[in-house]
Amino acid sequence: MMKALVLCGGRGTRLRPLTYTLPKQLIPVANRPIVHYVMDHLAAAGIRDVGVIVAPETREQIENALATNPWGFALTYVLQPQPMGLAHALVVAREFIGSDPFVMYLGDNLLGSGLQPLMDLFSRERADAVVLLKEVSDPRHFGVAVLDGEGRLTRLVEKPADPPSRLALVGVYIFSPAIHKAVQEIEPSWRGELEITDAIQRLLDRGNRVLGERLQTWWLDCGKKDDLLEANRVVLDDWIRRDIRGTVDEESRIVGRVVLEEGTRVERSEIRGPTVIGAGTIVQDAFVGPYTSIGQRCTISHAALEHSVALDGVRVEAVERLEDSVLGRNAVVRRHGGDQRALRLLIGDDAEVLL
Repeated sequence: MMKALVLCGGRGTRLRPLTYTLPKQLIPVANRPIVHYVMDHLAAAGIRDVGVIVAPETREQIENALATNPWGFALTYVLQPQPMGLAHALVVAREFIGSDPFVMYLGDNLLGSGLQPLMDLFSRERADAVVLLKEVSDPRHFGVAVLDGEGRLTRLVEKPADPPSRLALVGVYIFSPAIHKAVQEIEPSWRGELEITDAIQRLLDRGNRVLGERLQTWWLDCGKKDDLLEANRVVLDDWIRRDIRGTVDEESRIVGRVVLEEGTRVERSEIRGPTVIGAGTIVQDAFVGPYTSIGQRCTISHAALEHSVALDGVRVEAVERLEDSVLGRNAVVRRHGGDQRALRLLIGDDAEVLL
């Protein structure tokens, strides 16, 4: 029976200040937490037994975000006291995994396609590991794979200063129980972490069957503001369909693929899709442009907002143009006067920007 291990630990330092108060796996893309898309893929692949790696600081938030469990999973939460590497997550989850094969999926990754082809390859080839790969422009921030002339995986390197290839490890893996012995045999890296790349390299060195599979669709690692905005753009582009459940007055225009959830009010405004606006949000005398996600109970008044992500409870007032921005929960951006110019912001929960 195939299990899954979803990694929701770590500290998300690259997305601060947002991640001071919200785990990066719960940051919304098109108004859904990133980890929900991960769970969609696991459910679609027929997996039902899912372990979730959590940190002490964020355990309660992760559990609350998954509590409704529409996927029908048997969920097990596994505490990782310190972020000591991806391979260390396998150490703390050893009891949950047992002797079963399993998918390991990083909870802040978004993929444009599901897991079934990867699982079919793992089963068909009787592999001990299958790693998902994608060519990237700057592989120095990822684990990097080297393939031989026949496309076979020969070497893995973690965040190399001089990358031997441009093939990055996407953050989705399938392992047989052989990985546990490999993890026992490695030492912490210079970062003080047990690296999953070292454990997979150990499998390769021992002659275990390790396969690399190239991802044919998009992959987004939502670790930084621009990555998050790009993820929001791609998901809105690919998956959003027009759904108007809120109220729109006669002076407003709704153009294209726009989602207005229950209780949303649009007055004397224009909304251009693809855009999602959450329940209870009020948009008055405003323009909301493409590739924008606005959470629940927000107020957008006498303002223009485009290519941005606003979390629940945000207020934007009298701002001529706000773009390429990420606004934390209950943040306020308000202008009292002064020059009118385009703003680009990344602000955390409960922040207030007065202009």
